Amino acid sequence: MDNAVGTERVLLIGSNGQLGHTLRTALLSLGTVYALDRQEADLSRPEELATTLGPLFASLRPTIVVNAAAYTSVDRAESEPSVAHAVNATSPGVLAGMADAIGAAFVHYSTDYVFDGSGSTPWSEQDAPRPLAVYAQSKLAGERAVAAACRKHLILRTSWVVGPHGANFLKTILRLAAERDTLRVVDDQVGAPTSTALLGDVTDRALRVLSGASPEDARWGCYHVAPGGFTSWHGYARYVVDSARRRGRALKLTPDAISPIPSSEYPLPAPRPLNSRLDTAKVRATFGVELPDWRVGVDRVLEQLDAEATT
Repeated sequence: MDNAVGTERVLLIGSNGQLGHTLRTALLSLGTVYALDRQEADLSRPEELATTLGPLFASLRPTIVVNAAAYTSVDRAESEPSVAHAVNATSPGVLAGMADAIGAAFVHYSTDYVFDGSGSTPWSEQDAPRPLAVYAQSKLAGERAVAAACRKHLILRTSWVVGPHGANFLKTILRLAAERDTLRVVDDQVGAPTSTALLGDVTDRALRVLSGASPEDARWGCYHVAPGGFTSWHGYARYVVDSARRRGRALKLTPDAISPIPSSEYPLPAPRPLNSRLDTAKVRATFGVELPDWRVGVDRVLEQLDAEATT
């Protein structure tokens, strides 16, 4: 249990993950945060959740349940579909139902991968999902399970999540940049790197606006959350290396030594959407949030990593 500022009782599932680690602090302004890690809330066993977490729900009676846990191994999901669906779909539905039973709000995070990546227009919440692979299918199934089980639900779809905790593309690029003097990165997949800090800020703001809202309030639902601007993975990698070098990191790799390649030259078990752009008009209009350029979030993560390296 973490110390609180507000009066809500927040139950955070998946507190040891990349996003969960940030949310532990970001949600403290709402109230007391009760954080459960993967061992305490095993979403790979949905049939046991009611038994293992039921007593906690009954005694704590959280007013908000936030599910930051997810199966995120996109390629491994192709060979572990049952596990991916248990963690990303069945268990979130069970948890959402448990939240609804006590009148709690339920927050769940999803992905741009629910779309097929066609075209170049940013995806809106009204666009029809068409997931390409098992991971994406499991995330879409989770959205639908949550929406069906809990009336007071917030589903936040996002893209290319990055933070100072856990594994991600930014950290991989920094590691490779210290080891290599050339690198090839795909340039035909376009989206926006979204920092865990931004997701925490938007979650906090949305829950504040909806505080006291009835289950019938039309503002509950699905929203797209991503920073301003777009880039490719290649552009992202170049920016990370350039920014890190300007901050004094000793890297072998220079931005100009990162070569762009098409996705066809880097085949993976699960296909990735080429267009991961998200239209964020709805979340900005509904909750009055500001979504700064993606570079702001990336710089913030780099600053945090540098600070951690000196402590």
